[in-house]
Amino acid sequence: MTQPTPSTTDRPELLYIFDPLCGWCYGMSLVIQRVQQEFADQLDVSVLCGGMITGEQVGPIGEDWHHISNALQQVAQTTGVRFGAAFWALGEEGSYVQDSEPPSWAINAFRQLNQAQVASFAHAVQHAHFHDGADLNEPKTYVPLATAHGVDAAEFLHRLTQPETATATRQEFAAVAKIGVQGFPTSVLRIGSQGYVLARGYQPYEAFANGLRQALEQGH
Repeated sequence: MTQPTPSTTDRPELLYIFDPLCGWCYGMSLVIQRVQQEFADQLDVSVLCGGMITGEQVGPIGEDWHHISNALQQVAQTTGVRFGAAFWALGEEGSYVQDSEPPSWAINAFRQLNQAQVASFAHAVQHAHFHDGADLNEPKTYVPLATAHGVDAAEFLHRLTQPETATATRQEFAAVAKIGVQGFPTSVLRIGSQGYVLARGYQPYEAFANGLRQALEQGH
């Protein structure tokens, strides 16, 4: 009997569990993108959306702006990402509705078409919002981001507006909650049936890469 050739599913998988509206994730996404490049021959990267702001938590950004603005200044100092003037203006004006579902639908729709580029697309979504002040509740916001990552605009919009995408996204939120993720970002390395929590929260690249190397060595 011939041995089956190893499929890509046998490779270690880095699960990056994040939320598009999470400022710390905006900083961490750059680290994850670099990991995907530097460790390309050793692992696959998957992005899971956690649903940080859903249901009764959905509401105008102005209600929490004092808290959010203070937190994001700390994010900028720690991670080096920049929050643009357009985003600050959005927060100061206060009526923009924060809802994790629409951007998570976009990431889910994109994943169906180009799994390899999801981490980069997820960061692009956050950059559009946190830097350029883009409206993440508006489907057309995502079209140029998707096409820039090699995805057909019509196909992407079709997937984005399908009820199945919303359903799959809510199932993803539930799966993340079931894993027991307490906050975002959380990074987990999956090797076979084993899971190793690499980081809860933001970690600079060097520290994260060292922990990842150790986990990869232990997992073999």
